[in-house]
Amino acid sequence: MSFGPHSFAGLDFADDVALLAELLELLVPALETMASEATSLGLQLNWQKTKVQALALGSREDVPSTITVVGQEVAVVEEFVYLGSFVHSSTQSSPDSSRRNAITRAAMQNLDKQIWKSRITIPTKLKLYNTCILPIFLYGSECWAVTKRDVRYSRSTPSNNGVCESC
Repeated sequence: MSFGPHSFAGLDFADDVALLAELLELLVPALETMASEATSLGLQLNWQKTKVQALALGSREDVPSTITVVGQEVAVVEEFVYLGSFVHSSTQSSPDSSRRNAITRAAMQNLDKQIWKSRITIPTKLKLYNTCILPIFLYGSECWAVTKRDVRYSRSTPSNNGVCESC
């Protein structure tokens, strides 16, 4: 494939594309254009993995469960995981932070006997926590719109098993 003066070989797929439109009616032509352009480059869209999300700007009753794009049914969903972050149609950050909290708790529990209840020193445990556990929770957090309720919930949730009381 050539793009201007540059030539590329071995391009088999493109992944994780996000298209934004103010109206669902405008998204269908955008998806059709993307499919057409992908085809001209020798790429195919995986319509089973393609999802459409209508944000909670109006009534959910108005939103169809599927839309048809170039003869393919595309699901309209309330939530999905995109690049590791949980995107919910409510536009709230709490579903993603709750999911991250659960993943963090599972990671803590998986290391319970090997690390947290072992004879490893507390400074080493804190380094392990800050290096291996905290990033699990904080991934994508720079995009969260955190409310007071979210802060209260995160402080009341014992996801750190007492390893770091200030975390």
